Amino acid sequence: MSEHATATHAAPGTHAPHDSGHGTSLGVDSRKMGVWTFIGSETLFFAALIVTYLIYKPINLANGGQDPKEFLGIGVTSVLAAILLASSLTMVLALAAIRRHDIRQFRIWLLSTVGLGLCFLSGQAYEFTKLVSEGVTLSSSMFGTTFFVLTGFHGTHVAIGVTWLLSVFRKVMRYPDVPGNDMDVELGGLYWHFVDLVWVAIFTLIYLLPDFK
Repeated sequence: MSEHATATHAAPGTHAPHDSGHGTSLGVDSRKMGVWTFIGSETLFFAALIVTYLIYKPINLANGGQDPKEFLGIGVTSVLAAILLASSLTMVLALAAIRRHDIRQFRIWLLSTVGLGLCFLSGQAYEFTKLVSEGVTLSSSMFGTTFFVLTGFHGTHVAIGVTWLLSVFRKVMRYPDVPGNDMDVELGGLYWHFVDLVWVAIFTLIYLLPDFK
């Protein structure tokens, strides 16, 4: 009887070392659930901003406002889209490396992701500066207002993503053997992929669908 009781109480303990303390009743890490919830709410924000831009575009033109076709081009933004798509690939490679405990490859690929993110922000700053020099500002027209709010909101998210990934990089480099490093990288990667997909949507709906120069 005592041996059976001992075995009964010992069994749950055998799984204790693998319990991260972040599990849910569904067997999903609570931190991952939190990031997915956040991404869902941000998706609604971006959807609202994109719809607002598309709704106000014909109204803006009907009122004699600035025509997006005269100011927006796909040259720079095509490069920016390629940069973010490439950064999604390097993010996947960084996650694969940390799961293999290959710190050297992780360092290369995560810093590459950060570098590509900074290139994107530089390109967006160039586009904003060019538009302002041509007279397109937040207050110049409904086009200027909705465009800068939408793309500026996205740029802010890219900057947050860069900061997030740098903090993860610093933590992994400082404590390379701490359990859970791969989850930290995965969570940062989820957010980064979300930011990349949002730009694909913006690029397609704002720059590609209309007949821009």
